Amino acid sequence: MQRRDMFPLFDPVAMGLYVLGYILMIVVAATVAPKLAASVSGRFTLYGAMALTGVLIVLTTAFVIYLIATTALPALRGYGWGFLLGMIFFVVLMNVLTYLASPFLINATYGARPDERLQQIVDGVAARLGAPFKLKAVVVDGPPNAFAYGNFLTGRYVAVTSGMLALTDRRELEAVIGHEIGHHLHRDNALMLLFGVLPSILYYLGVASVQAAMSSNNRNSSPAALAAVGILAVVVSFLVQLLVLAFSRLREYYADTAGAKAAGKEAMQFALAKIHKYYFANPEVREAVQSDKFRALFIYALVNAVANPFVTVTKSDVEAIKRAGYSAFEEVFSTHPPIPKRLRFLDQLEI
Repeated sequence: MQRRDMFPLFDPVAMGLYVLGYILMIVVAATVAPKLAASVSGRFTLYGAMALTGVLIVLTTAFVIYLIATTALPALRGYGWGFLLGMIFFVVLMNVLTYLASPFLINATYGARPDERLQQIVDGVAARLGAPFKLKAVVVDGPPNAFAYGNFLTGRYVAVTSGMLALTDRRELEAVIGHEIGHHLHRDNALMLLFGVLPSILYYLGVASVQAAMSSNNRNSSPAALAAVGILAVVVSFLVQLLVLAFSRLREYYADTAGAKAAGKEAMQFALAKIHKYYFANPEVREAVQSDKFRALFIYALVNAVANPFVTVTKSDVEAIKRAGYSAFEEVFSTHPPIPKRLRFLDQLEI
C-alpha cells in the first residue's frame, strides 16, 4: 500500500470535509437545533438537560470512534491501533497543554493583579457558598466582565475587571463573584476541556480515514466504506460541537444559580441587566469582547436582544430585558445563553 501523510494539516481533503461539515452545522443550527432546544428546555430540569447533553456527547463520540476503529484498522495495516490511539493522544495532549498553560497566558495577557478589597469579598462569598478551596482574587483592566480560571499548578483565580467594579454595587458584585466561584465548584474548566476535545478527535480521525481510503488498495477493507465512515465522522464532529456549545450554555445557567445563592436572585439579575445595557451602549466594546480568544470564560460573551443604551437599571428595565427577543441562530453557536433567557431562568429558582 502506498502511504501518504495521514495527518490532515493543509490538505485539500481536510478542507473540503471541513466545508461540508460546516455547511451542515449551519443548516442544523438554523432549523433543527432551535426547535429542539425549545422543546428540551420546556420538559427537563437543568440537571436533566446537562446529563442528557453530556451523555449524548460521550455516546455519539464513542460510537463514531468504534466505527472508525472497525472500518479503518484493516486499511491502516502498519499504522493500526498505534496510529489510531496516537492521533487521539496527540489531540488530547495539545488540549491538556493549553489548559495547563492558559492561566499563565491569561495573567500575562490581562495584567492580572491581586486586590485586597476584592480578595475580602471573594473570601466572604466563597465561605457563603461552602467552597472548600482557596481562591485568588485579581483585578484586570477592561470593560465590565468577570471570569474564573486556573488549575492545580497555578491555583484557582477569580478575575473581575475594573469596569465591573465600577458598574456594580456590593450585592451585584457578590452575585457576579458567586457565578465565577460556581464555575470552580462545578469544575467547569476541566469539564469543558474534556468535552471540547471530543469534536477535534472525531474530525481528525475522520479526515485521516478518508485519506486512508483514497490511498488504500487493501483487499481486507472497503475504501468506499472507509471513506463513508470518515465523512460521517467529520460531519458528526460538527454536530457534537453544537452539543458541546449547548452544554457550555447549560453550565452558565448552573453558575448563575451559584450567583443567586450568594447574593440573591435580584442581585444576579440586576448585575446581568447592567452588563447587558452597558454593551449595547458601547457596541465597539461588545465587538472586542466577542472576538476575544478567552471569551468562553467570561460572564458575558453574547447578547442578542436590543436594549436601550443606558446603564442604570430598575426593576422595570429587568422585566423589559426578559421580554426582549434574541437570535436563536446565534445562540446555537454561542458558549453563553442570551441574557434575557438567563434572567427568566433566575425567576424559576427557588432560593
